[in-house]
Amino acid sequence: MEASILRQIVAGPRQKHPEAGLDLCYVTDNIIATSGPSSTYPQKAYRNPTDALVKFLDYKHGARWTIWEFRAEGTGYPDSEVYGRIRHYPWPDHHPPPFALIPNIMASMRDWLKGPDSNVGRVVVVHCKAGKGRSGTAACSYLISEERWTVDDALLRFTARRMRSGFGAGVSIPSQLRWISYVDRWTKHRKIYAERQVEVVEVHVWGLRDGVKVAIEGFVDEGRTIKNFHTFNRHERIIVEGQDPTSSVSSPIYNKETSLPLSDNKFQSSSESGNNPPTSSGLEVGGNAVIFRPTIPVILPSNDINIDLERRNKAAYGWTMVTSVAHVWFNTFFEGQGPENDGNATSNGVFEIGWDAMDGIKGSARKGTRALDRLAVVWRAVDSQTTGQPILAQLITEPKEGEPVPEPKAADWRNAKHSNLTAVGKELGLRVESPVSTGVSKASSLRSIGSSPSQGEEDQLASVKAHGPNGEAHVGHEGAADVVNQPTFTVSQPDLGMPKIASPEPTIDAREEA
Repeated sequence: MEASILRQIVAGPRQKHPEAGLDLCYVTDNIIATSGPSSTYPQKAYRNPTDALVKFLDYKHGARWTIWEFRAEGTGYPDSEVYGRIRHYPWPDHHPPPFALIPNIMASMRDWLKGPDSNVGRVVVVHCKAGKGRSGTAACSYLISEERWTVDDALLRFTARRMRSGFGAGVSIPSQLRWISYVDRWTKHRKIYAERQVEVVEVHVWGLRDGVKVAIEGFVDEGRTIKNFHTFNRHERIIVEGQDPTSSVSSPIYNKETSLPLSDNKFQSSSESGNNPPTSSGLEVGGNAVIFRPTIPVILPSNDINIDLERRNKAAYGWTMVTSVAHVWFNTFFEGQGPENDGNATSNGVFEIGWDAMDGIKGSARKGTRALDRLAVVWRAVDSQTTGQPILAQLITEPKEGEPVPEPKAADWRNAKHSNLTAVGKELGLRVESPVSTGVSKASSLRSIGSSPSQGEEDQLASVKAHGPNGEAHVGHEGAADVVNQPTFTVSQPDLGMPKIASPEPTIDAREEA
C-alpha cells in the first residue's frame, strides 16, 4: 500500500494503467511507451516493478514483445528478468541521441515488427527513465521513418497518448525536437548519413553577461557519455566593441557566405585578458559581442556538437552561485544540408540560436537568468590539412531487412540505482567552487547530489497518462488483479585518427531524463 501511494506521488498528474497499476501507454497498437521499470529498492517502490511489467506484457502479448531501452544511466534491472528480450541503445538523459544510432534503432524495430521473421501481433516496448523524452524521440522517429507519418502527426500522437491534457508536449526538449526534424529530412532523402570529425573554429556571442562559462561537448563511448572537449578561458575571449546585442547574427562578425570568420576593421578588439569589470546592466564592458577562439584545435569525433553554458557568481567561503544553465545540440551533417545534397554536406557552416530557443535544466524550459542574447557556432569538417592524416567520412545507412543490425554495449544496469548520486547535476543555486575553473570565464564547475525520488524526477514523471492500443484510457482484461498483486549493433564512432586534445574539464557522465 505504501509503495503504491509513493508511485502515485512520483507520477503526479499521470494517469496510471487502471487495472495493472502500471505507468505505460500504447502509442499505436504495436508501440508501447513506459517509464523505466526497476528491480531494486528504493526505485522499485515508486517505479514500475519489473516483474509486474513482465507479467502484464506476457498476459497481453505472450512472447510477442521486446524492449528497446535508451538509458545511459543503466536500466535498473538485469536482462534476464525480461527473458533477454531487450535491445540496448543508450544515450544520456535530457539529450538527443548520437545520430549514428538512429539508423540501427529504426532498423531493429522495423525487423521485429515487419521483418521476414516477424509474427502478427508483435509489439515494441520503448522506455527510458520517464518514458517521455528519449522514448518519445525513438517512437516518433519510427513513425516518421518507417510508417511515413508526418512530424506533426507523430508528435501529436505521442502527446495525445502519453500526456494528460494541459500538461505540455510528450517530446518538449528543443534539441530532441531538432533531432526529430533531422530524422524527417533523413527519411525523405534516401536515409543517407555521413559521420565526420568536426572542428569548432569559433563561438560568437551577442549580449554576453558576466560570469558565463562556454564549453564544447560531444558524445563518446558509443553515445553513452557526454565529454567536455573544451572550456573557453579568458585568454581565448576577444571582446568586440561597437556591436548592438540586439542585432541579427548575420552582422559582420563573420561572413555568412563562407561561414568562416573574417577580420573586420570596423570592430576593434579590447584586451583579451578578460579583466574588464561588468557594467550595471550585467554586460561586460565592450562585451555586447564576443568571439571565443580556442588556442588549440577543438576537434570532435562526430557531427554531434553541444554548446554548454553556465553563468556563475562567486560567493563567500569557497561557494559559487549558479544563476543560469542552458545548452544546445546540433548536427553539422544536417546543418550542412547533407541529406539534400546526396550525403555531401558542406565542409563548413554556422549554427545560430537565440537564448530562448536553447534547452533548459533537466529537460525543462527553466534556464535561470539570461546569460546571453544569441550565439553562433562556426564549424568546419576536419580534413587532411588539419590533422596531417587522410580523413574520410564514414557512410552510415539503415541496415536492410535480413542484414545484421549493430547494437551498442549496454550500460551497467546497476548504475541506475545510484544515478542520482553520481550524475553531474545541472541546477541553479549555491555550489562548492572547484579549482578546475581557474582562468575560465566563469566560476567553477558544479556537482550536485540529489536524493531519490528527487524534485527533478517528480517534474519529469509528472503529467503522463496511460492508454490502451486503441487509444482508450481504460485497458481492461481478465486476470488483471493478478498483475496488481505482484510485488510492489555496435555503432562505433569513426576512428579517423583524431588528435588527442587535453580537456580542461572532467568527462560528464550520463545525466538524468526528460
